[in-house]
Amino acid sequence: MRIGELAGLIGVSTRAVRHYHHHGLLPEPERRANGYREYGLRDAVTLARVRRLTELGLGLDEVRDVLADDAGRELHEVLAELDADLARQEEEIRARRGRLAAVRRQAEEHGGLPAEGPVSDELAALFAQMARTSAARPGPEPAMAAKEREVLALLESAGGEGGNKRIVELLAEMTAAPGAMDRTYEVYGLLDALAEAGTDDPRVEQAAQALADCIPDAVIAALGREHWERAAGAGAEAEADGGFMAAYYAQFTPAQAQAVRRAIQLLTERAG
Repeated sequence: MRIGELAGLIGVSTRAVRHYHHHGLLPEPERRANGYREYGLRDAVTLARVRRLTELGLGLDEVRDVLADDAGRELHEVLAELDADLARQEEEIRARRGRLAAVRRQAEEHGGLPAEGPVSDELAALFAQMARTSAARPGPEPAMAAKEREVLALLESAGGEGGNKRIVELLAEMTAAPGAMDRTYEVYGLLDALAEAGTDDPRVEQAAQALADCIPDAVIAALGREHWERAAGAGAEAEADGGFMAAYYAQFTPAQAQAVRRAIQLLTERAG
């Protein structure tokens, strides 16, 4: 048989046959005087087995192990490994489909996904509340609100499962009271107004006080004084440490950053 006949018999392409030759899975027969390779029945049997093994999902290296007389690995061992790997893939696919279903549900419930998504159901609900509050207020949404969502989405992704849950719980407490989200948007507006201001502008203290007032006592107590002291220290050293806090403060103008630092100082004092 010539290569085309062999390939047609087994149901593979001639390119696949040459590929198997290249990887040592199928011995290359000697060429006849006319220059053509002549394949025999043993070649067809080997090629058929290669096809069946690859269709099971084995990689070419694994197929080579199975075909080699001295490989030291039985076919059932290779198939058991393959089955375990496929089981892991199935579990990963189920988990991914579960996350995808949650994201699709968010889109249906909230009329689309937030620009910062995908996020957890709880954070998506908070972002939807922000969208409703913004829509009910005159003028465009403050730029600070969009920055806040970006940071919250980042913290949720980076905080691990426990951290994510804690962040969402605290945010729910902060926005549960009537009018809390409206007051938060007022603070966003005050911070936006500092975009061109100097750090000695009296509005810096006003914005800092308003921001601190948005944090309920219960949330301050839940985090504890140590948390606020660390945050205050990180704020003061943020320009030099080059870490997350440096990047966090870099998104603000000098006056805005000063207002945030001052708000953290006020919260530290309240944590007493």
